[in-house]
Amino acid sequence: MFVFTVRLADADRAVYETLVLRVAQHPSETPEFLVARVLAYCLEYAEGISFSKGLSDPEEPAILVRDLTGLTQAWIEVGMPEAARLHKAGKAASRVVVYSHRDVGAWLGRLAGERIHRVEALEIYALDRDLVAGLVSRLERRMDFDLSVSERNLYVSCGDTTLSGTVEPRRLAR
Repeated sequence: MFVFTVRLADADRAVYETLVLRVAQHPSETPEFLVARVLAYCLEYAEGISFSKGLSDPEEPAILVRDLTGLTQAWIEVGMPEAARLHKAGKAASRVVVYSHRDVGAWLGRLAGERIHRVEALEIYALDRDLVAGLVSRLERRMDFDLSVSERNLYVSCGDTTLSGTVEPRRLAR
């Protein structure tokens, strides 16, 4: 179990919150995936957001945003999900987002031409791999850091170290 205290200042969305996240790491989950999951949660933070059972329940995404009635508003994946999963997500939620912490070029090529419901609305973001690696190298069971977001540039202040990187929007070729 990891506990992250994140002071989030997202100027792009005017979100300023202190988040205390208790995040369980699945035995098959890499530290990079865990860090990407936490960053995705922060970048998507909104009322009704929660980590799902994720890897323990393959029917759910890594992160969900539900409205007050329980209806899924956003289906947020981390990694490189298959086309069938994205197709299902497009039917289940009004917004589908993927955050990847790896090189997405070959994955995007595999998805091109696949059947994906509402593919034109699919949002894909590539997290800066050096930023993820820097956070992984400092990963502790209890972490406290500041995350500032401005024009999709991320600045993470962890102790006396500041890491930075970008979140690059990507599109599927059609």
